[in-house]
Amino acid sequence: MSETMMGEGAGNSELGFRKKKMFLLGFGFLGVSIIWSMYNAYVPVFLRDSFNLKFTLVGGIMTFDNILAILLLPFLGALSDKTRSPLGKRRPYILIGAPLALIFFILIPIANSYQRLGLMMTTIIFMNISMALFRSPVIALMPDITPSKHRSEANGIINFMGGVGALLVFFGGKPLYDSSPALPFVVGGSVMFAASMLVVLFIREDKPYRGEAQQKNISFRKSLGELKDNLRDVIKGEKSLLFTLSAIFLWFVGFNTVETFFTSYAKFYMGLSESTGALILGFYSAMFIIMAIPAGFIGSKFGRRRTITFGLLMLIVLLITAVFFRTFLPVAILFAFAGAFWSMVNVNSLPMVVDMTVSEKVGGYTGLYYFFSQAANIVAPPLGGGVMDLATAGGERPGGYVALLIFASVFFAAAMIIMLFVRRGEAVNSDE
Repeated sequence: MSETMMGEGAGNSELGFRKKKMFLLGFGFLGVSIIWSMYNAYVPVFLRDSFNLKFTLVGGIMTFDNILAILLLPFLGALSDKTRSPLGKRRPYILIGAPLALIFFILIPIANSYQRLGLMMTTIIFMNISMALFRSPVIALMPDITPSKHRSEANGIINFMGGVGALLVFFGGKPLYDSSPALPFVVGGSVMFAASMLVVLFIREDKPYRGEAQQKNISFRKSLGELKDNLRDVIKGEKSLLFTLSAIFLWFVGFNTVETFFTSYAKFYMGLSESTGALILGFYSAMFIIMAIPAGFIGSKFGRRRTITFGLLMLIVLLITAVFFRTFLPVAILFAFAGAFWSMVNVNSLPMVVDMTVSEKVGGYTGLYYFFSQAANIVAPPLGGGVMDLATAGGERPGGYVALLIFASVFFAAAMIIMLFVRRGEAVNSDE
């Protein structure tokens, strides 16, 4: 009796400590979220206003950086699995990527002020390469230090912190941007760097690497071979992984299209400023923050697949409903509810993927998750931009902008159907 009670007390204490570590690790995700939220909110507007580009071309330009990321993220995830250093296997990548990302992110509005497209694109590409250096490794730290049965809750915590980052952009970015278009990039980049350094200073990888203490050098050939093995698992292995990653691709096409073009939708269809359009996304982010941690518990209690499927269904309902409104308040309310249901989808998807593999491949499978989500980011902007160009007759028919929300709903529906065929990826009730 006493042994059982002591064991339970120890377990609760250990879980409490783990939650504290998740909040600390969440600062890394907060920094990443700040960068991408600001990038997606303002860079398409820069490209449209400064260079007078069509939406299709804006979308195409927004994919150049993602093409580089889709090539780097799975490899860097697999490479970090093989890395051995006094700082661990993930943190060295943060120390290299975060300072470079800070520099190039701050240079984006400066490059835009010169109104030279080549300079702008060069800056964007190098910023994205820098972000890719540490994006997979910092997220792979979560499953590294968290057992399977707690990964949905842990992912809820780091997504909560990511939502805080997005909220800082959408609410705090407005006054900064109205003061100077360069100011939010300076402040946002600095916060990202500081948050990343907190992860480096305070997060330690718990488990020793048995039998690998003598390994001094990183083998790029072995890391590339591991990446090939991971991709082979997707194609030739049990189909639940393929179905899950395919659904991730589809729902990120829908999500990224809305995120990329919503400020344009708000400006040219709703008659609002781009900063006010970003404010609507702020309501979405606020509810995402509120629901991120509960979404993890919901996924653990009712099943990740079931939670994701229900979240996608409600997103479709909310976006279709938003089509019928053109004023700020009702759209802001609908997007706030959309943030809640998007948390059910987003929080439970990465744990599903990493729970389909062994601990030695967590970084590689995290890379696969980003491979498919970044592939969606490549497809979404030009495809969504092309649909908007057709629906609006090149911007001449404002009513055609509703195609944005209908387009996203179609992809959410396709993802929901595919998720019905997934049979793996639920939490394992073991701390081993």
